Amino acid sequence: MTEPRVLIVEDDPGLRGLLKRGLAEEGFSAEGVATGGELLARIDGAQVDALVIDIGLPDADGRDVCQALRARGIQAPVLFLTARDALVDRLAGFDAGGDDYVSKPFAFAEVVARLTALLRRAGTDGAVEAFGLRLDPVRHSVSSGSRSEPLTPTEFRLLAYFLMRPGEAVRRRELVRAGWPHGAIVRDNTLDAYIARLRRKLRALEGAPGITTVHRIGYRLG
Repeated sequence: MTEPRVLIVEDDPGLRGLLKRGLAEEGFSAEGVATGGELLARIDGAQVDALVIDIGLPDADGRDVCQALRARGIQAPVLFLTARDALVDRLAGFDAGGDDYVSKPFAFAEVVARLTALLRRAGTDGAVEAFGLRLDPVRHSVSSGSRSEPLTPTEFRLLAYFLMRPGEAVRRRELVRAGWPHGAIVRDNTLDAYIARLRRKLRALEGAPGITTVHRIGYRLG
């Protein structure tokens, strides 16, 4: 039986090494990188069955990295490591496309158990179409061809959510949940203003899709 391939994204070298050694002893094939940038530089050509991602990376928020993976069509389950156990942080992790989380400090046996459960129920859905757009969570930008546009963190999360649902009419409520922390008060005109900004930035990219209004529902990309 092939060993499950796990990629660990953790900037603490001691913890990263501990996870690699421990997972190898448990029958996993484990590799590790220190930053979100390193992960995105190698993920397209890597064969990965699951990812363990620290939310507090030195170069990016692990949740934004997860959204970029989902936008690229990478559907391997993601287990977040977080020192923040507040409800708002956990919900934000799930909204970003994560599948489970473990709070630091943690028992290694819990990591193994949660990874095993995620792999057991991992689906085999096809890749998510990204319309030729590339999201960079380190620089918080979107690019098409040789042109790129900067994004605020909220714009990044909204666009990543659209890319996970190509061609679908996305409800306003879903977009608010994707773009802002749980419990935030977001007025209708605030969401509309962010959508308008995203439209302008996408128009500046040659060949990029547009965002259309779906009456009484929300918005659609493409």
